[in-house]
Amino acid sequence: MFTCFLMGFSLGADLFGQEPPPPKTNDVIAQIRDEGLNHSQVMETLGYLTEVIGPRLTASPNHKRANEWTRDKMASWGLTNAHLEAWGPFGRGWSLKRFSAQVVEPQGIPLIAFPAAWSPGLDKPLIADVVYLDASTTAELDQYKGKLKGAIVLNGRTRDLRPRFEPLATRLVETNLLRLANAGAPRPLTSRGGPPPPFTRPPSDSGPGFRVGDRGSSQPPRAANTTPSGSTQSNPPPPFARGRFGPRFLSFLAAEGAALVVSPSSMGDGGTLFVAAASVPLPESQGTNRFSFSDSPRAWSTNAPAVPPQMTVATEDYNRLVRMIQKGEKLKMAVDLEVEFHGQDLMAYNTIAEIPGTDRKDEIVMVGGHLDSWHAGTGATDDAIGVAAAMEAVRILKQLNVQPRRTIRVGLWAGEEQGLLGSRAYVTKHFGYYTNVTSQRSVRAPKDEGNDQPAVRSSSTDSRPTRKLVREVEYEKLSAYFNLDNGGGRIRGIHLQGNEAVRSLFRRWLEPFRDLDAETITLSNTGGTDHIPFDGIGLPAFQFIQDPLDYMSRTHHSNEDVLDRIQPEDAKQAATILAAFVYNAAMLDERLPRKPAE
Repeated sequence: MFTCFLMGFSLGADLFGQEPPPPKTNDVIAQIRDEGLNHSQVMETLGYLTEVIGPRLTASPNHKRANEWTRDKMASWGLTNAHLEAWGPFGRGWSLKRFSAQVVEPQGIPLIAFPAAWSPGLDKPLIADVVYLDASTTAELDQYKGKLKGAIVLNGRTRDLRPRFEPLATRLVETNLLRLANAGAPRPLTSRGGPPPPFTRPPSDSGPGFRVGDRGSSQPPRAANTTPSGSTQSNPPPPFARGRFGPRFLSFLAAEGAALVVSPSSMGDGGTLFVAAASVPLPESQGTNRFSFSDSPRAWSTNAPAVPPQMTVATEDYNRLVRMIQKGEKLKMAVDLEVEFHGQDLMAYNTIAEIPGTDRKDEIVMVGGHLDSWHAGTGATDDAIGVAAAMEAVRILKQLNVQPRRTIRVGLWAGEEQGLLGSRAYVTKHFGYYTNVTSQRSVRAPKDEGNDQPAVRSSSTDSRPTRKLVREVEYEKLSAYFNLDNGGGRIRGIHLQGNEAVRSLFRRWLEPFRDLDAETITLSNTGGTDHIPFDGIGLPAFQFIQDPLDYMSRTHHSNEDVLDRIQPEDAKQAATILAAFVYNAAMLDERLPRKPAE
C-alpha cells in the first residue's frame, strides 16, 4: 500500500478506506493474539476435518484419512517428526455404506434414525413386522418366545418429553465462574465420576499398556455444565447404564432370531438423537452388573459375539410407533442397512508432530485433543474443534517463527470415545504406568511365654495390593499437557486439577486475555478427557473451562454434532489462548511444578 505522510499524519486509512496495519511489537503474546484473532485458519482446518473427511470412528477408513491429513498438514506448516504412532491392537474398523428406515404399513412414515456403530448390516433390504418388546424382567420375556424370528423389535420404554423452559445453549455467567473460582481442594475422582482407575500395564507385552474394553463405550462423565439459572446438565451415563436393553435381553433377542433391534434415543428431542456403539451381551458370570468394565468383548472386538443389527430412533418417532402398536395397529418397517467391517489392520493410530526446542529441547510441552468421533454427526464439537485448535496453536507459533526453549509436541488421539485408549497407550509408552504389586504385611503373633518379643509371621490373607509407578524415559521431561475437549465454547479459564502450585503462573498467562472473557482459575478437577491419563500418573495436565453452549443439550454424541454448531469467534479465541499457554510453558526456566506424590 502506498502511504503518504504529511505533518506526521498517515493518510493510508483515509485514501483507501482501511485501517492501518497494527504496529510491530516484540511482545510475543501480542503477536499471538494478532495472528490467532485476525489471521486464523482454525475454521478452514475444522471444515476439512468435519465436512470433507467427515465422521472419524476409531479404526475406520475416515479416521485413518484424518490421521494422515493432519500429519501432512502440520508437516506443511514446518513441524518436524510428523508421524502416525500405532497402538493396540484395538479391533475392527467399521463404516456405514448405506442406510434408510421408514414405516411402510399401514402408512408411510419416514423415520429419523441412525444405526449403532459396529452394528452388523443386513444381507439385503428388509421389510418386516414390527414388535414392541414390552418386558422389563427376564420372566416377562417368555411371552415372546417363538414370536420374534425375522421381526423388527422395538426394545426400550417410551420417554416423556417436556417443554424446555431453559435455553438449549448457555454461556457461563459470573455466578458460575465465581463458584468455580472459590472451589476448594478437589476430592479424588473415581472411574464413575472422572478419571478411570490408575493406569496399569497388562500382564503381557501384547498391548501398549491397556486392555481394550476395560472401560465402557463412552467416556466417564465430565463436570456438570451449569446454566445461568443454577441447574445442571450432566454428561449422560454410558449406553450400557441407560437400560436400553440389558445383556440378557440382547442374548434373548439374538437367540430368538430378531432381524433388527430398534432403541429410542436416550436423551434429546426435536429430531436430535444420541447414538454410540452397538451393544454386546455380557458374559453370564457378570449377570446384570451394568457398570462392569471387564475384558469382555466390545462391538469392535474381533471376538465379539454375533448380535442382531441395531439402530436408534429419535424419541418422537419411537414414541409414536409404540403408541400405534398399543392401539392395535400392525406395523411393517422397511430398512436398508449396509456396513463394512475393516479387519486388515487391527491397530489404531495417534497423530504426533513437533516444533523442536532450543536450549531445553529434551523437555516437552504437549497440546492436543481427540481425533476420533462418533458417527451420526461429523464430530465437530467432539472433538474436531479441539484438534483444530491445537493444530492452529502450533500453526500460529510456526507462522511467528518463535524459537521455543522446550520442544512443543502435538498429540491427536484415537479411541477417546472408547475409554481414552489412544492417550492412555501413549502415556504408558512414553511416560509411565502403575503396576500392582502385592506386598506381604508382617503380622506379629502374640508373645510366647518367656519371650519378650512377639514372633513375626507372614500371612497371605494379610496381603495388600500396593501401587508402584513405573517411570518411562520421558516422565521427567514432560513439563505440561494442555487439552481442549469440552465442546466449541470459548475458553473462560482453566482447571488446576488440584495443582495449587501453578495458580500464579496461570494467573499471569490469562491476564492478556481478560478482555476475551478468560480469567477464571479453579482448583477443581474435571474428568473424561485426554488429560486424565497424564494427570493419573502425576504429570501436570490440564483441561480448560469452556462455555457450554449447546454441547451437553444438543451436540454431544448426537446427529447434531456438525460444523454449524461451531461459533467461529469462540474457536479463534480458544486456539489463541492455547497457543499462548503452550508458548509460555515452553519458555519457562523450570518445568511446571507437579502435585505432591501420593
